[in-house]
Amino acid sequence: MSRDRGDHSPRTLRSPGRFARAAAAATVVSLTASGCVVVHGERKVVPTATHAEAARALKDFLRAYNKADKGYDRSQDADRVTGALADIDAGKLAAGHRNHPDGNPDHSPLKLADATFTIPEKAGWPRWFVVDASANKGRPDARWLLVFTRSDPGEVWAVSYLTIVASGDVPQFKKDQDGWAEPVPADDAALAVQPRRLGSAYTAYLKDGGDTFAPGTHTSQWRAARLRNASKPGLARQYIDEPLTDGDYAPLGLRTTDGGALVFFVTHRYEKQTAAQGVNINVTDPNIKALMTGEVKQSLTLEFVSNQAVLDPPKGQVKVLSRVEGLTGAKGE
Repeated sequence: MSRDRGDHSPRTLRSPGRFARAAAAATVVSLTASGCVVVHGERKVVPTATHAEAARALKDFLRAYNKADKGYDRSQDADRVTGALADIDAGKLAAGHRNHPDGNPDHSPLKLADATFTIPEKAGWPRWFVVDASANKGRPDARWLLVFTRSDPGEVWAVSYLTIVASGDVPQFKKDQDGWAEPVPADDAALAVQPRRLGSAYTAYLKDGGDTFAPGTHTSQWRAARLRNASKPGLARQYIDEPLTDGDYAPLGLRTTDGGALVFFVTHRYEKQTAAQGVNINVTDPNIKALMTGEVKQSLTLEFVSNQAVLDPPKGQVKVLSRVEGLTGAKGE
């Protein structure tokens, strides 16, 4: 699987089946009426970063990310990725290292250009901002959207979301007179779906269908493909989907000029393949083999994490712009 495949993993494969959920037990966190998260009593509404700080964070991320990719060495960027991207990144690097202990023979540094920084104003922590850039990989007309987050002043900026969208799909963000963007509350009832409920709404749609999401590659077409593959001669597939919403997996959104929002959220899924008696499940992908536990006798369970970028309008259907997913585990039974 290639690192350059548009809406799939930004590397070549994917991440192991452990989720580094950020623990909030040690920090007093409350949700204000405006939806701002307040930590340590910091209630002043301020920009989450300066433009210079954001540019430096992007440069630091790229340096660490490329070092990790070149050596298939997770330690090189462990503090620069978090949330869904950390899962995807760690799995790709683990599989790559097992298959190529001396490093990535196909390494080509990721370069991002023409970067635009959308920085919201908000109170308290966590703080975050969005980078929109072109890349030297994937489709030439694509834009890479990276969400940088920090949970407290003692941490460095880390990328929690990385999605890839068509250039024409990047919306116009609502900004004040000083150029600062507006974050949307997790419980914003003015949107078609509250951001905190997007993950559960999406997983429910994949199971039962409905009209919450607009038809497209990551909705109606993907659901139809799953239904076609659910039962084939000698092989059955089962799908289990669930939202991830805590800590660095929490949904994040920015208000758009039309009153809607661009929202990022995370889901987690299992795909179990079960063979009939006398039928073999052939595993040929070396990356799946590298992450495999157990032995494939009658079934194979694959585990994935994906992050989505959607346009959530004031009313109507939610449009899924991008879904970047990674394999986070494989188990044979």
